[in-house]
Amino acid sequence: MENTQDTPSFVTPQNRRIAYHLTDGTGPAVVFLGGFKSDMGGTKAVHLEAWAKAAGRAFLRFDYSGHGESGEAFTDGCIGDWFEDACAALGLLAGKVVLVGSSMGGWISLLVAKAMPEKVAGMVTIAAAPDFTEDSMWAGFTDAQKQELMAGQVALPSEYGEPYIITRRLIEEGRDRLVLRAPLSLPFPVRSLQGTADADVDMSVALRLLDHATSPDMRLTLVDGADHRFSDAACLDLIVASVSDVLDRAS
Repeated sequence: MENTQDTPSFVTPQNRRIAYHLTDGTGPAVVFLGGFKSDMGGTKAVHLEAWAKAAGRAFLRFDYSGHGESGEAFTDGCIGDWFEDACAALGLLAGKVVLVGSSMGGWISLLVAKAMPEKVAGMVTIAAAPDFTEDSMWAGFTDAQKQELMAGQVALPSEYGEPYIITRRLIEEGRDRLVLRAPLSLPFPVRSLQGTADADVDMSVALRLLDHATSPDMRLTLVDGADHRFSDAACLDLIVASVSDVLDRAS
């Protein structure tokens, strides 16, 4: 995470402080939506920002509440809160946007597209994890973990550092945000990227999304050997190429 004291921020209608970096340029603006417990200082977000600056393209990256430099505690948040944060962040931008959603950010992007399709010109997902609170977390819990969660929260080990504290609210509120159970219209170009060596989001999720969504122009690219981070040089190049492709087709 970046250690800047001058990071701009705004307050959402729900009174949460959201830190962000906005690059001026031509539209549609590209908006990066990060993953669960990640932040806007990650490799993919910063790489895309550098590309946008070089291309003269408007670009926005931000931290959900409870993430990175934004306010609130991580354990107070849920999918709906972070969706609201994303919607509020889009209020910084005039005109249409291209959403780039990584992991949980892919789910948030799909929720934004459902709520305001008129705002979205296109989408790129990277190891998208729609409905993961239900299909991955809850479905993978043991009976003991489910009992512990229903009493308040459960800790899950993470290869990225401290354990993830999963709250009952995160799981229960997530059930109101599922996108793979009802028709999902994505009336714009979509490019989905997925690594075959992703240990966090199985390839079957990407295939399920491809089969479930309705779009006039949706493509899934599988990258052999790529992991969940999807951040080596070849993957970063593919992300930029996919964003450029969506922008070209959206125009």
